[in-house]
Amino acid sequence: MQTPTLPKINNVYFLALIATVGGMLFGFDISSMSAIIGTSQYIDYFDHPTTIRQGGITAALAGGSVIGAIVAGPISNKSGRRDVIFFACIWWLLGTSLQAGAIDVAMLVVGRFVNGICVGITSSQVPVYLAEIAQKDKRGSILVIQQWAIEWGIFIMYFIGYGCSFMKGSASFRTAWAMQLVPCVILMAGLPFLPESPRWLAKVGRNEEAIQVLANIQAGGDVGDPVVVAEWEEISTILIAERESEGGWRKYFKNGMWKRTFCGTSVQAWQQLSGANVMTYYVVYIFEMANLTGNINLISSGIQYAIFIVGTAATFFFVDKTGRRPLLIYGALGMGICMFVVGGVLGTYGTYLPDGLNGNLTVKVQVTGSPSYTVIAFCYLMVLIYSLTLAPIAWVYAAEVWSLETRATGMALASIANWLFNFAIGFFIPPGFQSISWKLFIVFGVLCFSAAVQAFVSYPETCGKSIEEIEELFAPGALKPWKTKPGHSRLDVEIENIKAHKGAGGVTDSEIAHEEVIESKNN
Repeated sequence: MQTPTLPKINNVYFLALIATVGGMLFGFDISSMSAIIGTSQYIDYFDHPTTIRQGGITAALAGGSVIGAIVAGPISNKSGRRDVIFFACIWWLLGTSLQAGAIDVAMLVVGRFVNGICVGITSSQVPVYLAEIAQKDKRGSILVIQQWAIEWGIFIMYFIGYGCSFMKGSASFRTAWAMQLVPCVILMAGLPFLPESPRWLAKVGRNEEAIQVLANIQAGGDVGDPVVVAEWEEISTILIAERESEGGWRKYFKNGMWKRTFCGTSVQAWQQLSGANVMTYYVVYIFEMANLTGNINLISSGIQYAIFIVGTAATFFFVDKTGRRPLLIYGALGMGICMFVVGGVLGTYGTYLPDGLNGNLTVKVQVTGSPSYTVIAFCYLMVLIYSLTLAPIAWVYAAEVWSLETRATGMALASIANWLFNFAIGFFIPPGFQSISWKLFIVFGVLCFSAAVQAFVSYPETCGKSIEEIEELFAPGALKPWKTKPGHSRLDVEIENIKAHKGAGGVTDSEIAHEEVIESKNN
């Protein structure tokens, strides 16, 4: 007797909305700290954490995420993209329970570390799933939904934390942290209705299922549609070539593959080295430097998360038109300018506080009046630029550059780079503010300009090309990255050829091979 299966929903935007709830988990955990670390309930209960201890608490999530990303690739390759996301949710349930019930700093760190294992898996494998189900002309916007979900998670959780800050005692932060269970339950309930990635099905030899899923998602179930035929031909051709290449870790560094490994990991590293986490993790401290305190500070901090959402929502509409390179290059330059302005204003007009603000050694400089408004305005502007560019595009680009055989583990490598630098930056910022104060913004400004230079010389344009075609951008003799343009897809030509042959009553080699797979399924 055949085991009944749940019906699958094949609308690609619905698939993205469900899958990217995994990103929302990440966002929830980020702002669960941002809204809480400045409250008296948290500070008193955990015995006034020092800057180093608070850095460790915050960075524990990133530490766990490194472990999650390491294990994600092998599990994804064996069990599938969808099932590895479900596996990640189990870790989230455990970690959130530990965090909400924490009785001391050690238990809180362990809870955040376990949550990080989930985040490391979902942050690396959700983009893989989305990249493998999306059409080339929609792939950027589909992947942007991942970042948008992260930002909605940050926004929602921040104001949950803000609302809970009016509660007395430890119930304030325990209630907020326990609310992180809700999106995880929603994700676990929705995953069974998602089809498996057609490219993963092809990778493990389930060709008939792969073609049917591809047809369901892209052609209303018509396995003979020219788009399905042409795309399946590309998938199978590239897969055969990849299986003949070297195995093991060497394949990530041989025959031009090192360029893809470098691009995928470095773009994720620069997302963190841009200094954006200064705002996402420690915005409360920065606005204290700008003379905002109490509820005004918390509300002003929440506004930046709303800006995040609006900016990334706008990116959804133009990411597949402008391309990836301009957004990465000009976004980094814009963020760098904002960092220099904020650092310059704090350094020029700030009052030095040798003992910190009210004993908080993280805030050792403060401005008032017009300079404070300038700091706030450029912080908001930096967040807007980041939300339009590096925040979503780093995930898009990192998911696109890998081949089918390397994508799950390759994206895991990219995520490891993200989380290693996330850990380092999250841990470094509080003592950094304590040691060099406003100069920290200058450091990040220089790093932003460095990111722009590297993006210009190293990142070829991937927009408008199938993920199989992107391999050619890194082959020996390929165009220099700054000469590549969006579009000009070979897949479009093949689709038109198939349509022309159908109209003339003939068949192509692609159609013959395609029909053989379908025929074997029927038999």
